[in-house]
Amino acid sequence: MKKIFYAAICAVAAVACSSPNKMAEMAENVIVTCDPAVLEVKAGVIDANVTVTYPEDYFHPTAILEVIPVIVYDGGEVAMESYFFQGTKVKDNYEVVPEEGATITKPVHFEYAEGMENCHLELRGVATDKKDKIDLPSKFVANGANTTYMLVKKGGKGSVALKADNYQETISMPAEGQILYSINSADVKNSEMKSQSIKDFQAALDEIAANERKTLLGTEVVAYASPDGGEELNAKLSDNRAKSAEKAFGKATKGKEVGETTVKSVGQDWEGFQELVAASNMEDKDLIIRVLSMYSDPAVRESEIKNMSAVYKTLADDVLPQLRRGRFIANCEYQNYTGEELVKLVDENIDVLDEEALLRAATLVEKSADKVAIYKKAIEKFDSNRAKYNTAVVYINDKDYEKAAKALEACEQDADWNNAMGVVALNNGDQDAAAKYFAAAGTADSKANEAVLDILNGKYEDAAAKLAGQKSFNAALAQILVKNYDAATAALPECDCACVAYLKAIIAARQGKADEVKANLEKAKECDCCAKRAEKDVEFAQYK
Repeated sequence: MKKIFYAAICAVAAVACSSPNKMAEMAENVIVTCDPAVLEVKAGVIDANVTVTYPEDYFHPTAILEVIPVIVYDGGEVAMESYFFQGTKVKDNYEVVPEEGATITKPVHFEYAEGMENCHLELRGVATDKKDKIDLPSKFVANGANTTYMLVKKGGKGSVALKADNYQETISMPAEGQILYSINSADVKNSEMKSQSIKDFQAALDEIAANERKTLLGTEVVAYASPDGGEELNAKLSDNRAKSAEKAFGKATKGKEVGETTVKSVGQDWEGFQELVAASNMEDKDLIIRVLSMYSDPAVRESEIKNMSAVYKTLADDVLPQLRRGRFIANCEYQNYTGEELVKLVDENIDVLDEEALLRAATLVEKSADKVAIYKKAIEKFDSNRAKYNTAVVYINDKDYEKAAKALEACEQDADWNNAMGVVALNNGDQDAAAKYFAAAGTADSKANEAVLDILNGKYEDAAAKLAGQKSFNAALAQILVKNYDAATAALPECDCACVAYLKAIIAARQGKADEVKANLEKAKECDCCAKRAEKDVEFAQYK
């Protein structure tokens, strides 16, 4: 305000400018402002609106003024196309500035070049009339330029997820034997107690007891009746079979570890019936299964099946006898290789590992070369598409996009493949291709990568919306760019790394928290890249 008041006094005191020289002498009375006050790079360009106020009696009626916006930075300077203005008596087509003064706003536009993060914008002027031509003093406009959006992570770890393995650390391995009953009988025949099924069950109990990797969780005795005859009759028959089966189980397992044993009577075994029919070669099995799906009432089911006289004899001879049974079940859990064992086997005996074990082992080793070697083994032995794809992910994590693209050529083209191809295209500078791949993927990962494109293209609100609710570096950055600092803090990943500390420093700087700026910058500067950037970052200009 004092400056404007001073300018007015000078304007009143001076006689109307008589030459470009006078315009140069009075240049300090020209007021220049900029929106934004600190230049900002957005989508690779610097755009701003510069407002110039020419005081009364400044602009000579016969003068032409050329105004040249110039960005001055570490790498040199870049001049924009000039603006031209003229006095009231000039016969030309430039914008007229009257003798009583004027306020004029014009846009400036510059393509970003490396080094412009430490720059300033100035206006240079050349005033001419019929006699004179003189360079006016440069007018400072604004410092800059803010390049915070360029912190966005375009790839590397987290941008593409591995295809998961199905490795089971513990595996359910139940062992089973059974005894069969005669029709309408609950008596256990001696021959059944000597059957191969019971012998195998006894051997399985011994093997479980001797195997350090196996744990017996408990045993079951389950009795059934075949689904022919009345439901009430079969329920009672099943109960009686449960009692006799329990006694038979005790005899068969005498002296063996069986854990806690539960006894159950099922009644009519419709589930077992359907399984046996589905697995058979009977011509009308589809019709029988359809009947089971159409009717839930056991009596109706039985009646409808008996009406199929052509197949009922086959059912009575081949299926129903197998359902008059008592099952002995040992519920066993197998402890698979631990992580340490997997890593050791990779070095000592990799051939014993199946596909799932190899895929898991690759996640347990640190070096990328070791991961790739394990995936290579899975590809050689099992033609594993997941191993092919995960090889590409390793290269993406290492930012070796040439090798990643080559590895992806051998993979199935599914949603994950599209997302990975999008990341490769993005980092190779092809944003159009990246956008197509991400859209085709339609996954959560690709949506997050689409947000990267939004940030690069200056669509900060869109990026923040896509990443809402996530905790990631890019999610926090997007919230910083839309000036939602509480949300940015909430979105920060729980990581003690330099990059996250750098974002924390930016948030603190924008909120005027000097102590937090200092503390977080100290942490951030543990990374050479962050330290180098911080030296020139306009975010911290007032804290230097």
